[in-house]
Amino acid sequence: MRNLFLATLFAASCCAALPVQAGLFGKKPEVAADEAVAAGMNAVTIWVDATWGFRNQGSANSLNRAHQMFSQRGYRVHSVVPYVENGDLQGFFVTYEKK
Repeated sequence: MRNLFLATLFAASCCAALPVQAGLFGKKPEVAADEAVAAGMNAVTIWVDATWGFRNQGSANSLNRAHQMFSQRGYRVHSVVPYVENGDLQGFFVTYEKK
């Protein structure tokens, strides 16, 4: 519960502090990665949705795709925080940082 609160607080503070950051949620990983590079961001947090398709394999595929897109643009995974609501996995807050 504490991790969930901290992840939510972190994501909310990023959105409030950096308006560019807020625009990265809900986009395809390659678009978010390109925008992060264009904005010169040293770190970026995106949302990877787990509600579409199968939650086990679909989530893994989505995370792998996001990791690949950001890695190709010079970022590495800093953290992956799952978001669970009412016992159901909703998605992940994934933070990348410049290598």
